[in-house]
Amino acid sequence: MRTLYSLLAEAQAAFPDRPAVVDPGGPPVSYRELDRLAEQASTHLERIGLKPGHRVGIMAHKSVHTVGAIFGILRAGGAYVPVDPTAPLARIAYIFGDCAVSAIVTEQRFVEPLQAAFPDAHLRVLAPLDGGLVLIDGPAGVQAPASENSLAYILYTSGSTGKPKGVMISHNVALSFVDWGSEVFQPEPADIFSNHSPFHFDLSIFDLYVSIKHGASVVLIGDELGKQPIGLVDLIAHHRITIWYSTPSILRLLLEFGKMERFPYPALRKVLFAGEVFPVKHLRELKRIWPTQRFFNLYGPTETNVCTYLEIPPAIPEEQTEPFPIGAACSHCQTAVMDSDGKPVPPGGEGELWVAGGPVMLGYWNLPEQNQRAFYWDPEGTKWYRTGDVVVEEGGIYLFRGRRDRMVKRRSYRVELGEIESALYKHPRVSEAAVIATPDEESGVLITAFLTCNGDGRPSLIELKRFSAENLPKYMIPDRFSIQPQLPKTSTDKIDYQRLKQLV
Repeated sequence: MRTLYSLLAEAQAAFPDRPAVVDPGGPPVSYRELDRLAEQASTHLERIGLKPGHRVGIMAHKSVHTVGAIFGILRAGGAYVPVDPTAPLARIAYIFGDCAVSAIVTEQRFVEPLQAAFPDAHLRVLAPLDGGLVLIDGPAGVQAPASENSLAYILYTSGSTGKPKGVMISHNVALSFVDWGSEVFQPEPADIFSNHSPFHFDLSIFDLYVSIKHGASVVLIGDELGKQPIGLVDLIAHHRITIWYSTPSILRLLLEFGKMERFPYPALRKVLFAGEVFPVKHLRELKRIWPTQRFFNLYGPTETNVCTYLEIPPAIPEEQTEPFPIGAACSHCQTAVMDSDGKPVPPGGEGELWVAGGPVMLGYWNLPEQNQRAFYWDPEGTKWYRTGDVVVEEGGIYLFRGRRDRMVKRRSYRVELGEIESALYKHPRVSEAAVIATPDEESGVLITAFLTCNGDGRPSLIELKRFSAENLPKYMIPDRFSIQPQLPKTSTDKIDYQRLKQLV
């Protein structure tokens, strides 16, 4: 069976001495050495009795040794479950307990906190690994029931119930995406990929596995450097990154605070972004600094990774203010726009985007009722995933209208909060905009706009109200405006709307 580990095995055989992974500040690790690290981890896991389908947690900061451990878990037939090591311990403990990990790869400093989080499990250090990592028991031990052998990893995302939910991805599903990325972006062994996203975020799948498949190099960007715009700009220039992939929020940080004009970027070929809408005014400015690079908007929830994409045209007209579409369906999947009754919506009409085919997850871990709601099997037996995203299809191109769960009713009108954000981004002094709705006894719903502003000064409340009135229908004008020094972000560099609700 073809697996994600087989990508490393084949690259190691073809390019043993090429640099595979680069950790800034340290020497590059060759494909031969990376495979040795994978073999070390795999041997220890097999020695403790790990069986195919068992889950192995990863609670460690980004490093070449963490990458080696990931491939070691895959080599042993296990599925890895990465978590944000800076997250609250209660969240980490919930994730590892929920999916019954058999073992955990972690740093020595995290051993005692993990032992305290599972006092009844008596977690032991089983083996040291290179780079300061250790292998310890998981709360379930190796007696945990195995999932299906094809499981490759589980990524936990925020759930509507307040508890994280695990998105199960098989080797075939992940490889479908990797092969699509190879087909579209045509990587070469000489390419140098960035890896800005953390390993518990689905953007990292492209960085790690597409680069490894082609014998290219990937430069790891840790948590601390990942938030430093000047440091990131230096890294892109000095490491001669050829393929960059991140959220638009990070690219906006580079624009505003990275002093990008200091360097030429002759090596950079492709700039990929995903995870949130990229305001056109920021995208236009970035293309001014990187005029020869090709830009791609990738779209898809964690449950499908990428299912549509669009190459941004070379020139963006000055008068354009609306965000670009999310593009056409990728070649490895099927897409459809459906109404609330599960019937196809004619072209030009709004509906929910459904996805079927190669990139669709196996399901949510241990959540049978949510799986029933998330999937639809048509009469031909095709399994469709309901994304919850509202789109319009025109000529095979999808326009993103917003999330179903970010649409509210106000004065009998349907209001898409993302549409208010897009309007506020048109203001010349607004750098970031995030809009939330909260219940209100008098009006039913209260709309608050949180903004950050550029160096030209803060607009007054009167100015913001007037600007909103010129760009939005009356029923969509925010009730409140709150200007912040910065907007809170999640560990995956998206705006943290839950934390904003606490500020109302």
